[in-house]
Amino acid sequence: MPPPVDRQTSAPPSIPFHLPASPTPVDIMAKYFRAFGDPIRLRILGLVAESERSVGELVAATGESQPKISNHLACLRWCGFVAARREHRHVYYSIADPRVIELLGLARELLEDNAQHVACCTVLGAEVLTSDERHPRA
Repeated sequence: MPPPVDRQTSAPPSIPFHLPASPTPVDIMAKYFRAFGDPIRLRILGLVAESERSVGELVAATGESQPKISNHLACLRWCGFVAARREHRHVYYSIADPRVIELLGLARELLEDNAQHVACCTVLGAEVLTSDERHPRA
């Protein structure tokens, strides 16, 4: 089956990650939830949950570079968390499905009861670097 065609450019999108040759449903779900594992992506989701935003608005609101925001948006779009709408020369992003907002809300509620444990977890800390650790600013 050929990859889906990007409606904005009519070209197949690039694949941002690879799964095992025969991924299990758990492999796919783990990959899906990795989208929530980056602070910048979570900030982007929070901003577009408030209102539709352009890349430039997201750059200004986060203080991150345009290429970095665009890469994160591509990931979020690929996974179905955000939708894009072109208006002339600008692309605007919004939440693709209201269940994304519900999922983030549930995560916040669960975190309220477990925040200290999560903050002290050495297992996740060893596996995951923050975006700033992966991409230090000069």
